[in-house]
Amino acid sequence: MAKTKQFKTESKKLLELMINSIYTHKEIFLRELISNASDALDKRHYLALTDASKADEYEVFIQLDNEKRTITITDNGVGLTEEELVNNLGTIARSGSKEFKEGVENDDIDIIGQFGVGFYSAFMVSQNVTVITKSVNYEQAFKWSSSGTGSYTISETSKEEYGTTVILTLRDNDEETEENYDEFLTEHKIKSLVKKYSDYVRYPIKMDVTKTDYPDDKDQNPITYSETETLNSMIPLWKRNKSDITDVEYTDFYKHQFNDFEEPFKVIHTKVEGLTTYTSLLFIPRKAPFDLYSEKFEKGLQLFSKGVFIMDKNKDLLPDYFRFVRGLVDTSDLSLNISREMLQQDRQLKKIATNVEKKIRAELEKMLKNDRETYIEFYNTYGINLKYGIYEGFGVNKEKLQDLIMFKTTKNDEFVTLKDYVNAMPEEQKVIYYASGKTKDSILALPQMDLVKEKDYEVLLFTDDIDEFMVNILMKYEDFEFKSINQGDLDLVDKEVEEKLDELSKEKESLLNTLKEALADKVTDVKLSKRLKDSPVCLVSGEGLSMEMEKVLKNMPNANDAKATKILEINPNHEIFNTLETLYETKPDSVKKYAKILYNQALLIEGLPLDNPVEFSNLMVELMIKGNK
Repeated sequence: MAKTKQFKTESKKLLELMINSIYTHKEIFLRELISNASDALDKRHYLALTDASKADEYEVFIQLDNEKRTITITDNGVGLTEEELVNNLGTIARSGSKEFKEGVENDDIDIIGQFGVGFYSAFMVSQNVTVITKSVNYEQAFKWSSSGTGSYTISETSKEEYGTTVILTLRDNDEETEENYDEFLTEHKIKSLVKKYSDYVRYPIKMDVTKTDYPDDKDQNPITYSETETLNSMIPLWKRNKSDITDVEYTDFYKHQFNDFEEPFKVIHTKVEGLTTYTSLLFIPRKAPFDLYSEKFEKGLQLFSKGVFIMDKNKDLLPDYFRFVRGLVDTSDLSLNISREMLQQDRQLKKIATNVEKKIRAELEKMLKNDRETYIEFYNTYGINLKYGIYEGFGVNKEKLQDLIMFKTTKNDEFVTLKDYVNAMPEEQKVIYYASGKTKDSILALPQMDLVKEKDYEVLLFTDDIDEFMVNILMKYEDFEFKSINQGDLDLVDKEVEEKLDELSKEKESLLNTLKEALADKVTDVKLSKRLKDSPVCLVSGEGLSMEMEKVLKNMPNANDAKATKILEINPNHEIFNTLETLYETKPDSVKKYAKILYNQALLIEGLPLDNPVEFSNLMVELMIKGNK
């Protein structure tokens, strides 16, 4: 006789909450029920180790019945007694699998289901759920049934084989919400869901699949028949020994799993055992995704628990500077709350993320040390990510990444690391020099390079927009500060030369002030240059924002009016300075016009836009006309 019981733990409210809120994808009901079946098979397999009579050919079987609108999932696992039905299916958020594992001492037992409420996801797609089960420890079978509305019934029934059968009677399609439950009655949908979520469950998941043979004789009708098919591959590639996996297998897996047409640039396969146990299989793509730097790009690793797919992109497993890495993590050490889809940010997951970051970084360091040519190929594709990694978070990761970044220099067409640069510095050099621009050629043509070239000092070439922002965070490498040739005083001239220049500046103070007045809204100062050798003028920045940073900021969306402080430097040894001196004595009004021309010339050299192109053009024409009179 059937007994009606009420769910415990405020079941009705919890069921409504779960069905309507917790699971965002209704299709995961199949994943949950297969995982429960796998648990039951694990338990029976464990019991069979000491009692051979309990052994069997373990499997999960799925049946579809379109007429009755049912999905039936059967396992020949350990089964349930009446008490276990009440305790495990009558109480939401109670995990029989967890209790079972705690009750045995053998650490080798491998049970997926520590999740508590996965069974109840069946009510997302079902108007009624029936469970028929027979425990290996009890000869009487039982039937459990519920529509998920707050109560359930239990009755004795007959069942020949040990194990559990779950029968889902699907809901009708809902035109108002456009929910289509019919799709779960198609072989194609079930096969795709098993492949997506449960491909690596270690027991075969079988289903009778419709097949069609087409006779050679076209006049004969096709022959349709049913054949039992195993839907899952069972053994994850990442759980095999690395020594047994070929490069071709890694490549094929990567292409299939992550929808790439090219082989990966690097494979990183790691198994970790200890306080935190997990396996990671990571890939560095050969080409960066086209949207890698867009806001829509989603970083993250696939997350599995005991081979069961949990989520596609867990962003917490990768830092932003390794956002290009694809791959997966499989672990049994996850703390999960009421559903697999809502992972707690627990210590175990954070430890795994920390270890994954360390492993990727260690592999890159090894590549840089042992195979620089390959590393440079990687760096050409992903180097900018490492620079952003140093810049973001106010430099919290700079110590981790500073030895992985590289630059071309005035002396080297190949990339060099900061360590390479420092090791090659002459003893008297006290800072690390850098210069910024769009290309190497444009930087080498900068007039500010004159003095550094004369000293034969190597200069790092910054050609990425992020470079100057990054170096302002980095500040120094080892004991050497970074110094821009475009900013501030270089302190490279001899004391005697500096004293003479200071005297000349005092003598020509009136001229310099006149030039400064002419450019009052453009520059903060006009001074005689200590850095120019052959060029007539240059612009340098004061402290803070540089001109290169100004250019970057102006090109950004919603750019503000950020401006670098500009100083116009004039070469006292150039003929143009002699011309200015003469004009100041004979035609003082024209000096201001020359000041504007020289300022605009300096802007063009720096790659900065002219403030007033029309005015500049008119001044040039005016002076050309006067020059011919």
